[in-house]
Amino acid sequence: MRNAGAPGAQGAAGAAGAPGAAGAAGASGLSGVARSAKADAPARLVVLAPNWLGDAVMALPLLRDVRRQWPDAKIVIAARSGVAPLFAMVPGVGGVVVLEGGGGRGAVTRVRTNTARLAEGKFDAALLLPNSFAAAWLVRRAGIGERWGYARDLRGRLLTRPVPRLRQYGHQVEYYQALGTALGVPAGPPHAAIVITEPVRAAARTLLEESGVAAGEPFVVFAPGAAYGRAKQWLPERFAELAHMLSADGVRTVLVGSKGDAGACQKVGRLAPAIDLAGRTDLPVLAALLAQARAVVSNDSGAMHLAAAAGARVTAVFGPTNEQKTSPLAASADAAPPSIVATDVWCRPCMLRECPIDHRCMTQIHAARVHATLPTI
Repeated sequence: MRNAGAPGAQGAAGAAGAPGAAGAAGASGLSGVARSAKADAPARLVVLAPNWLGDAVMALPLLRDVRRQWPDAKIVIAARSGVAPLFAMVPGVGGVVVLEGGGGRGAVTRVRTNTARLAEGKFDAALLLPNSFAAAWLVRRAGIGERWGYARDLRGRLLTRPVPRLRQYGHQVEYYQALGTALGVPAGPPHAAIVITEPVRAAARTLLEESGVAAGEPFVVFAPGAAYGRAKQWLPERFAELAHMLSADGVRTVLVGSKGDAGACQKVGRLAPAIDLAGRTDLPVLAALLAQARAVVSNDSGAMHLAAAAGARVTAVFGPTNEQKTSPLAASADAAPPSIVATDVWCRPCMLRECPIDHRCMTQIHAARVHATLPTI
């Protein structure tokens, strides 16, 4: 979710920006990729997942392509602890290896631990979705014979099937699916879906009821945080204004996010009637909360992508980032497309973490405009 793409900002709310059917095999982003020799079907394949939740969700169509291409393979996902629980909700995944991350004094020990965990899996092939040298070095240290990925970050010699970097593409999903295409894995529809079990849904309902949302009471979820930087965050005052509008409609507002999003949620909660659940859910329960909401309003964040994969109706507010690159993917062909709210100011998408001027890409988005995208309750 950090790819600076060509402009293509849209001023109107709507589904434009989502890849739709164009993300399938015929998409322009896939047609120009160089093909390496078709990869042999692996018996045990480990896929190193992206390190960020949003990127991990956008990689799900590729995982479905791989499962369809190699139905008999044991497919295991290796991911950092922050995103690993996502893959327990993904059909076709045969297991998850949790990798430790971070630098500092413990970096060497963590590398040894991760190497050992991958080696224990006795994988015969590794598909690398992170572009880093470290990812390729890790799977080589683990003794995995086949190592596939984009030839980036000076790691080409560490890969047995290096794929030339894809320099032009539309949505991020195309970048991931093009890697599969180069390995002989045809790209299917760009849908990202997760499966939420009934016990997890029940846990989410219990949390809501304990927090004051009665069974059957309509609520809308706000995800006002964003890990990339403050420039991606719609103004707390606007979220609060929207919460007041919903309250007038008889709809509760629930704030969600990680512990790191607590500050953004608290700012909204101080200005409007809202139930703050930031930091009180794990990833599966968060997905269940999002799925049960009447709608989800989110900045361009991991929660936005998770909500769409859970089948929620999503309104995504885009500021400095490019909705043509990272709009949420629909869970299925029948799912409601996301509503994208963005401005056509000259300076976006700038991809900056902090706005050096007046944050006009966000200040020009008013609560009434976002309210108009929400379903009538």
